[in-house]
Amino acid sequence: MAKACPVSLKMVDSHIIKVIAMQVSIVAILFLATNLSIFIFILLFDFTIRAFRITKCSPFFMFAKYITKHIYKKPNMSDEAPKRFALFIGLAFSMAIAILYILKLTFYAKIVTTILLICALLEAMFNYCVGCKVYQLLQSFK
Repeated sequence: MAKACPVSLKMVDSHIIKVIAMQVSIVAILFLATNLSIFIFILLFDFTIRAFRITKCSPFFMFAKYITKHIYKKPNMSDEAPKRFALFIGLAFSMAIAILYILKLTFYAKIVTTILLICALLEAMFNYCVGCKVYQLLQSFK
């Protein structure tokens, strides 16, 4: 098991996080391919719901929990705090994408979406959490 985080003793299943990251990637790709705003608002909705810890209303979380229950034999627990920090970064990116899109700055919305997509794919495919690395870097300054 990973060393406990000094900020929070809570743990999360990193398998669930990886499946959620794959779903974020898929929705981001759908937005980039179709330019339909519904995909932006799906991301924004789900990030917001998870940020407020209302996971039973999060379609991404519910699907990820179902999938991991049937694919993985046991959970792979990791510290929650860096993952929550990354979640809030994802929420901020989703808000920025929505605002840019509403302001008809679609080109910039797609740039931010691409950055979000790269981060989500790194988590989903390589278990590399960019937001967690930023979190650890910020913790080192304390």
